[in-house]
Formats: sequence, structure tokens, C-alpha cells
Amino acid sequence: MPTGSTSPAIHLRGLAAGSLTVALATAAHTASGGGFPSGATAAQLVLLAVVIGGLSATIRGADRFRVQFVLIAVGQLLGHLLLGAVGHHHAAAAGPSAATMITAHLVAITCGAALIATAGYLCAALSRVVRTAIAPTSTPIRLTLPAAFVSADQPLRSALLLAASMSHRGPPVCAVR
Repeated sequence: MPTGSTSPAIHLRGLAAGSLTVALATAAHTASGGGFPSGATAAQLVLLAVVIGGLSATIRGADRFRVQFVLIAVGQLLGHLLLGAVGHHHAAAAGPSAATMITAHLVAITCGAALIATAGYLCAALSRVVRTAIAPTSTPIRLTLPAAFVSADQPLRSALLLAASMSHRGPPVCAVR
């Protein structure tokens, strides 16, 4: 199984981890009454996505569930800090409780990390199948023609079977006139 940067899915894994991190942070922030980020906050979230995606694509062993879980969890924490630092505080009555929000984050992080890790394994397996299917074969090219059949003093078995299966009986001689 390919690990780290040798995986054929490194760019997709990085894109998925970065996108998921920012999407989860934005969705959670918006659902809790914090409003949709814009301007400099949105630019900082894009930078966070690039950093988490870059780490996911370059860290050794990033195709494993545990590493993806930690990356996305750290990204969630950083996203929350970014959104909270610019004055986007959650409205107390509008959003769910802190325990509900943390549970929702943990479930989303677990599902996202599992999907990213599984997709990496499936991409590696599919890549091996495709590489094997399109790999050039090493069949040598024959430079000589095969020997021609030479007549033998005995007929072929197939000719004997054909001759034995044919009927030589015809209509009576007097009926042919």
C-alpha cells in the first residue's frame, strides 16, 4: 500500500482534507449563528485550507485515518480560532449547545477522515489495476515463420473420422432413371 507522498492520490487527498476542514468550520460557524465569513476572514480560511491540504499531501503516513483525523481536527480548531478572532462570535440563543457542537464536530471529523483514508486506499488499488492492465506485455516477436505442414504417409485422424462419418448409400439403381 503506498504511503505518504508516493500515493497516486496525494493531490486529491490534500484537496479533500483542505476543503473539508474549511467547509466544516464554515458550516458549524454559520449554523451556530455566527454568520457567513467574508472578506479577510474568507481569505484566511482559504489559506487554512491550503495549509491543511498541503500538509495532508506531504506528511508521511497521511493516507492513514489517524493522521487525517488529527489534521482535520487541528484545522477545525484553527478555523474556529480564526472565525472567533475577527469578531464573529456565536449568538447564545441561536445555536446549539457546546456539547452538541463538539459532538457534531467529532462525528464530522471522524467521517471525513475515514472517507479520505478509504478513498486513498481505493485510488491506490484502482491505480495498480489500471497500471497492470495497460502495461506493455513482454511477448517476444517471432522472426521466423512456423514450419509448414509436411504430408505424412498416414492420414490425419480428423480426415479418418470425417470419412467414417459420411454415408455412401444412395437411392436404388432402378429408381434413378
